[in-house]
Amino acid sequence: MRKHLFALWMLCLVTSFAIAQEKKPITWKDIPTWKYMQSSSFEISPDGQWIAYGIVALEADGEVILQKVNDPNSKKSFPIGSTNFPSIEFSADSKWIAFKEYPKFSEKKANEKSKGKPLRDKLSLMELGKEDKVTFENVSSFSFNGDAASHLAINLPKEGNGDAKGSDLLIYHLNSKKTQNLGNVAEFSFNKSGSHLAYTVDAANKSGNGVYLLNLGNNSTSVLDTDKAAYKSLNWTEKGDAFAALKLVEDKKYKQDHGKVIGVKNLNNPQVTIYDALKDSTGFDQSYTISGIRRPMWSEDLTRLFYGIHPLVLAKKEDVKKEVDKDSVKMAEADAMKKIMADTTLKSIADLQKAISKLDSGKVKGKKENEADKPDMTIWHWNDSRLQSRQQVMENQDKNYSFYAMYDIAAKKHIALQDSSMKDLNILPKERYAMGMDDQAYELDINLDGQNYSDFYIVDLKTGDRKTLFIKFYLPSYSSIPRPSTDGTKLIYGEDGHFHVYDIASGTSINITEKIPVSFVDVEDDHNVEKPMVGALGWSSDSKYVLLRDDWDIWQVPVDGKSAAINLTQNGRAEKIRYQYRFNLDPEEKGIDLTKPVYIRTYGEWDKKSGIALLSPAKKGGLAPGAKSLVWEDANIGGLQKAEKAPVFFFGSETFNTPPQMHVTDAALAAPKQITANAPDADKYLWSAGTRLVNYVTDKGDSLQGALFLPAGYIEGKKYPTVVYYYEKLSQTRHNWTNPGYSGTGWNPNVYTSNGFAVFIPDIVYKLDDPGMSAVWAVIPAVKAAIKTGVIDENNIGIHGHSWGGYQTSFLITQTDMFKAAAAGAPLTNMISMYDLIYWNSGGGNMSIFEASQGRFRGAPWENWEAYERNSPVYHVKNVTTPLLMLHNDKDGAVDFTQGVEYYSALRRLKKPVVLVQYKGENHGLSKLENRKDYSVRMMEFFNHHLKGEAAPDWLSKGINKLDLEEHLEKTAF
Repeated sequence: MRKHLFALWMLCLVTSFAIAQEKKPITWKDIPTWKYMQSSSFEISPDGQWIAYGIVALEADGEVILQKVNDPNSKKSFPIGSTNFPSIEFSADSKWIAFKEYPKFSEKKANEKSKGKPLRDKLSLMELGKEDKVTFENVSSFSFNGDAASHLAINLPKEGNGDAKGSDLLIYHLNSKKTQNLGNVAEFSFNKSGSHLAYTVDAANKSGNGVYLLNLGNNSTSVLDTDKAAYKSLNWTEKGDAFAALKLVEDKKYKQDHGKVIGVKNLNNPQVTIYDALKDSTGFDQSYTISGIRRPMWSEDLTRLFYGIHPLVLAKKEDVKKEVDKDSVKMAEADAMKKIMADTTLKSIADLQKAISKLDSGKVKGKKENEADKPDMTIWHWNDSRLQSRQQVMENQDKNYSFYAMYDIAAKKHIALQDSSMKDLNILPKERYAMGMDDQAYELDINLDGQNYSDFYIVDLKTGDRKTLFIKFYLPSYSSIPRPSTDGTKLIYGEDGHFHVYDIASGTSINITEKIPVSFVDVEDDHNVEKPMVGALGWSSDSKYVLLRDDWDIWQVPVDGKSAAINLTQNGRAEKIRYQYRFNLDPEEKGIDLTKPVYIRTYGEWDKKSGIALLSPAKKGGLAPGAKSLVWEDANIGGLQKAEKAPVFFFGSETFNTPPQMHVTDAALAAPKQITANAPDADKYLWSAGTRLVNYVTDKGDSLQGALFLPAGYIEGKKYPTVVYYYEKLSQTRHNWTNPGYSGTGWNPNVYTSNGFAVFIPDIVYKLDDPGMSAVWAVIPAVKAAIKTGVIDENNIGIHGHSWGGYQTSFLITQTDMFKAAAAGAPLTNMISMYDLIYWNSGGGNMSIFEASQGRFRGAPWENWEAYERNSPVYHVKNVTTPLLMLHNDKDGAVDFTQGVEYYSALRRLKKPVVLVQYKGENHGLSKLENRKDYSVRMMEFFNHHLKGEAAPDWLSKGINKLDLEEHLEKTAF
């Protein structure tokens, strides 16, 4: 008997070992067909009984998974072709689901090679719980009709190359299964209840162009306005009881069309208001017109229409053709040709062609002030408030900029609400007031030193009158900007380390935090700004309270200035638990409803646990103190959602080595059950054996942590090659799953741990004037502490970072030789030269970033030379002994390509081992798939060679000559 048991035990052991052996490290070539759940595709039916989500792959076909929540056996899969972003929608009555089907990956590739016509998508419609599926061909977009859920609108792609913008819109009747076709529809939109469909028509020659309203109850259509014009920007009110639109009439005299605002209400017997600014010569400045860019909208009480206005710009005078005598034309042409032939300045065929092209006897040109060719140039002036490069980036936005205005329906009066002296305006809730903001007086200084100031104004939306709220108001961070109450009558703002509430009607302000025994200043913000505030959670729905965070706890603060504030969570600061943010379970909420339970995301600062806590309503109003922890795990918990019409809840959970999955539960979040099957092939591969936290103290006395990710197959006592990665603070990613893929930087910690590397991610905090040395003071003690765990092979440690992390990498190797290899992506390498360069992606200068943002310097280099030089890698380049791989692209719009070239050239001059990889036309990170694939492989080959002792590929050991590069790339591409 014992022999039989022993044999059975051995068989099980061998079988388990064999199964384990079947698992393999995931390689870069496995990733194109790796399937995963696209998180944004997760959809819940309003009754909470069904879920659907998309499983996709980079270079393979995806599927939609449909499942009844309480019946795992009901799970069905539907192929949807190749896409990264599945489109799925449930009907509001939870009876129907619709999702798009895309061309297969093989079809897309074949079409790409043959340069065929664009492939079209399909739409599948299913009644939940039934097998039948209706398919619609050639679909562009689709939408159910809101709460009614009686119709499905299907927009077909535009056919042909005519100037008409409209296309067919199919209206499918879900009950009768009949289809009707509306032709030449440019825009369409259902109201909230689904009783009506507003749409615009844009047809050939503008025939029948107009705005229409379809009553879905009786299938009758109202022609609201029709003209030889363009109609656009349909915008329903939130209740769905009215909508606004624009009517644009071409006027060749101007570059812009003349705009008119259309307002429609009383839907069953439509009442149409059209405000034509051209006909309002006394109330509307005729040098302006209504903008075609800003969407118009109704006020909540349907008494006013809001819209944008912008100046009219005259079109250029075109050549005017005149009829002339044909004989005279021939004589003129002959005479002109004689002159051309006699012209001795013509030196080439190109000169001759240019001279002939100027002949057009049938056209008499309008007189120009100057016939000379204009130069193509830019003038950069020291008084420019915005750099010319910034103006170039913003050119289209500046051209299309519009000022808010409104039309009072009863008074039939247009009122301009802003002008060029107040560039920004926000309409506050309930449309009683608006808040204006303008920083033009400080824009130059803001762009120089990064310290933000702005003027603020209050605009009365009954009269258009403006009054000053603040002049030169300091904004150390976004959290200090005034934010309106839910009823639009008050503002909360941060000033000098406190939160204040301003009552608009009375013009009075109250300091609401001065009596609270904690600070709401974000003391962990180590940038060069003064008293940045921790962001407020928001206003209560009744506008009586604001919920504030002190970085640990949440406080309920009355805004009347009389009642005492309450610490709702109580244990955050004491137990080092951060109550981070509130889950918004109702997309249509207005403020935080304190009569309902409030769910808060929690995070353990020193153990990296996370979860969800509950705050309950108090009997006498507001929330009761004392947070109840509902979920608290060694995992990354988040994504709490609720079914729209049922108490069915869902939340996500993941760890570093287990993919994110959604779980279904009740309002107490009790007994959650996994409901999704993300990453269906995950069991085929080896993943990290787990994580550890490493505590350390920086050289400046700060207590910090790093997250250590164990390699797959980790054996206690064995040391492993390790890659250290960093970007300011990232230890909070201890439980974050990184989906296997090709990032724009080549880095994927899951792929590295799967392939036998340990990964260590330490935190860095910064001291002013020492962004480089701060990394030295933090990273080196962190790595030394990590070595003591026995996991890291101290002789085979590599470091990697991108952008700011690339800077830290390039600097660290000038200060220590403890790293065997380093890979730096898009690194800053000379803080002095970089200070004066352009951040081309935005067009702004770097100096404000260096002084008030990530650079953390006090002043410019000429005011603080030693600090800039001390923290610049290039000035310490002679100390480098670590082999360096650099990624830097020639069109990098964040860190100028010259930074990489400067460091590469200095290292090359000293004959230090450095390889610079450049991808042509790429920006700060890699966007093209073929480039992301390529660099991911190269960076791992680099670390495999230096940390694992594998043979170096030719590109790393010898380099590749330009003439051999094409052949090399053909061999390495996959």
